[in-house]
Amino acid sequence: MPSTRIRTLSMALPNPTPSPARPTVPDTPTALASPDTLATLAPPNTLTTSIRPTAPDTPSAPASPNALSDGAAPPPAWRRLPHLDAVDRDVLTLYLFTRVALALVAYCTAWLFPRSPEAHSPGLFTEVVGQWDWSHYLHIARDGYFPDDPAARPAEWDNREAFFPGFPLVLRVVHLVVPEWTAAGLLVSLVAGAVAVLALARIARVHLPRAADARRAALLLLVSPCAVFLAVGYTESLFLALALPAWLAARRQDWRAAALLAAGATAVRVSGLFLVAALVVHFALAARARGTLRGLPWLAVPALPPLLHSWYLHARTGDWMAWKHAQERGWYREFHAPWEAWGTTWDAAFGHGYTTSYALMWQAELVAMAVGVVTVALLVRARRWPEACYMALSLWALGTSYWYMSIPRATLLWWPLWIGIASWTLRRPRWLAAWLCLSAPLSVVLAVTFFSGRWAG
Repeated sequence: MPSTRIRTLSMALPNPTPSPARPTVPDTPTALASPDTLATLAPPNTLTTSIRPTAPDTPSAPASPNALSDGAAPPPAWRRLPHLDAVDRDVLTLYLFTRVALALVAYCTAWLFPRSPEAHSPGLFTEVVGQWDWSHYLHIARDGYFPDDPAARPAEWDNREAFFPGFPLVLRVVHLVVPEWTAAGLLVSLVAGAVAVLALARIARVHLPRAADARRAALLLLVSPCAVFLAVGYTESLFLALALPAWLAARRQDWRAAALLAAGATAVRVSGLFLVAALVVHFALAARARGTLRGLPWLAVPALPPLLHSWYLHARTGDWMAWKHAQERGWYREFHAPWEAWGTTWDAAFGHGYTTSYALMWQAELVAMAVGVVTVALLVRARRWPEACYMALSLWALGTSYWYMSIPRATLLWWPLWIGIASWTLRRPRWLAAWLCLSAPLSVVLAVTFFSGRWAG
């Protein structure tokens, strides 16, 4: 697998939190460094873009240990589920340790940065972890998009239509068991995050020399600068818990499972539509190789959640694109040419027109965009078309607003990036230590800014 050089430093990213006016700043994070290479972006040598050498003359093993002889009934579904091996258990252990570490950061932040400088006791833990966009998800889950009770309506409309209903729906269901809303949101992210890191490790096994190396990709994600958003009541963990298993199912040519999981992803974030486009590209390549379109109708299923959401909003507002227009009102997501968005963000970052905290966040946005563009270029060079499609559409959506917003946090969703960095550090082991020395402190700093309510500047 060829080794490719990247000279850009990576980071992590945000989802919308409203900005009052254009001079005021959107919810954005801080930057991090990414290595000089994504060596894992190698050309595919199998239908599923695996980079492991194949042995065509060797008979393939049964699909699972439960495979039965001809004529025997298939095993029950629960027995066909993948079992956790030693690598999976290591990944989960690492995941739990990082959750404990973030909880410790939240605890210390509550004592060091109370809401009042004269406070003699910290605020409630649920107030510390329930910040920023969490309030939108809470209001949707508790009151709906258009509450009938006047007491539940905000004095100034909060543009909550911009948020897709998947996470609030799951939150409302979990709330039936966990009465405290913030605790319910933390539980959703905790369970979904575990599924996500396991799926990331399974994907990484395809591209890394040894199965045990998959732990590195999980580590890089879990200590990335904006990793705090995988732990709090945000959509990143739930989205990855659906999108990454969908990708694994597509690699197995199980288009029904891939489509159903992708439908869940499109209900959670608009990024799910970019995943669907990547699955369509994946299907086209597989169909050309196998000469069959079997499974194609399933790829229409992921379009249903966004269509139903748009239909519901139209019934209440008369606007089929109410969610998009809410983003434009609240977060300046109206379309601008990519070079205009870059120029506006550059001026905000280096034009000395904003305070240093705001300027630093826009610098982070620029670095994240550069990392994404280089990653897409390497994916295209390696002819990894499905992943390149997913990344390119994500960058187009994020890079065509008035200014850049949420790109660093969006890097949490770029699984080819984390697997690529993992491969690169395997070839240059000392760079793993260098990466962690940069990434881990930034992750703590950004977690403190989130927990202390200082995220948007």
